[in-house]
Amino acid sequence: MAKKINLQPENFELETTTVWAFPNRGKWATHDAKYRGNWSPYVPRNIILRYSKEGDIVLDQFVGGGTTAVESKLTKRNFIGVDINPTAVELSKNKCNFEFEGDATIDISVGDARKLCLDNESVDLICTHPPYADIIHYSEGIDGDLSLLPMKEFLSQMKYVADESYRVLKRDKFCAILMGDTRKKGMVQSLAFETMRMFELAGFKLKEIIIKEQHNCKATGYWKTNSIKYNFLLLAHEYLFVFKK
Repeated sequence: MAKKINLQPENFELETTTVWAFPNRGKWATHDAKYRGNWSPYVPRNIILRYSKEGDIVLDQFVGGGTTAVESKLTKRNFIGVDINPTAVELSKNKCNFEFEGDATIDISVGDARKLCLDNESVDLICTHPPYADIIHYSEGIDGDLSLLPMKEFLSQMKYVADESYRVLKRDKFCAILMGDTRKKGMVQSLAFETMRMFELAGFKLKEIIIKEQHNCKATGYWKTNSIKYNFLLLAHEYLFVFKK
């Protein structure tokens, strides 16, 4: 007999401030932390519940490990997931392979976030977590994989991602994107705010900047030792930007 899984988080409450912290990242439904760099399901759940309604269409054009897809299904939103990596697409589909009472449709396919096969103003909410330039490589050479690009090239391509996001999102709807910074040669590289600027240039208005605390990061012990040895602070936060069209 298959083990019964809890499909919803216990004692969930919407976040009400601009600082979010989830020390217990969330393991309901099919969620886990096996896909490197995936976000806590608490993040898309908060975004989906606050900025959309049941039956809306949610888009994640960097579907990755499928966290947003699962949360869309659990909150009865229709979902469109895109990823340039076929492995991520199959993983996301498998994550959504559970029974749940609801009429939501889940559509996940291989595609390019810079050129979406979607009509203008056809999406109710964008909720996505792109790679942070080349910090984590998600493939070994897939053409168009933005996780293989250094910061300058990554940002030049994120311009197209921002333009496409603006094109497919309905007017007065919201686009939420989680992004972090990196450090090179001891100096902070402001990847997050440079990305934010790309979305502003595409036409979006900035509604919220949320500071998300990071917990349970891999190699923390190694980096903690080096942060003292070489006198730099560990980056322990990310930025969740919420834009309005």
